[in-house]
Amino acid sequence: MELESFYNIFHRWLINRGPVYAFGIIVLLVGFWVISFIRARLLQRLSNRKVNSSLQPFILSLCITGMYVLLIISVLNIVGFELTLINTVIGAFGVAAGLALSGTLQNFAGGVLILLLKPFSITDSIKAQGQEGTVTSIQLFYTVLLTADNKTVIIPNGKLFNEVIVNITREHKRRLDFELKLGYAADIDKVKDIINNIIKSTPEVLTEPITRVGVSALENDGMRFIINVWVEPANYLTTKISLQERIVKELSAAGVKLPGTGDPSGAELIQALVNRTNR
Repeated sequence: MELESFYNIFHRWLINRGPVYAFGIIVLLVGFWVISFIRARLLQRLSNRKVNSSLQPFILSLCITGMYVLLIISVLNIVGFELTLINTVIGAFGVAAGLALSGTLQNFAGGVLILLLKPFSITDSIKAQGQEGTVTSIQLFYTVLLTADNKTVIIPNGKLFNEVIVNITREHKRRLDFELKLGYAADIDKVKDIINNIIKSTPEVLTEPITRVGVSALENDGMRFIINVWVEPANYLTTKISLQERIVKELSAAGVKLPGTGDPSGAELIQALVNRTNR
């Protein structure tokens, strides 16, 4: 009797619910096949669009995982499972995880945006968060810089993306600015000729944009010459040191008095300025 009763119950369940479960299994199998097909096409599309290699696994995993979750929820709904409790558990878990990982998720989001928008690339020199260096690695959670004095600096992407980033090398040229202070007795044209000749004989200085040399300010104790030249970012510091040394040496050899080497007195400076103005 018990076996017959069990058979009757199973027979009624099979008639009433069997087709629904069979349909759910079919949807599940078809869904797996569709997801596999989409995964292959998505991977090919990401490769063709040259999406950053660090970002490809994340995008692929996020999309495929989302589709699997939707498929499983859909199949459960088809076979008649009550999803209210599952939705509540998932929602509570999501809130708890978001609160616990808020800083980590911010870094993660910053990394994704950096890899997508590309404000800088590997080998670029940047200034950010008070640090300056060459980008050696861009990860999803942090970016690694190598400074000029060979220090490794690791910056969280959340802070990096939300602050000002100065990309030094993107334009492939950089303006080198420095000033030179001389007394009013110095011959401006002579000084400019000496400096321009030094600049022209420096191969690291670019011909375009044009160089600029001139008096930038008049002060009580002398005048300031400003020198603007353009160089490649990699030659910036070397060219600056070389130009400054050569300018000081050439001006001294030409008899131009530099600060601290017996400049004229204040009265002589004023008289020299008056004479120059009356010319």
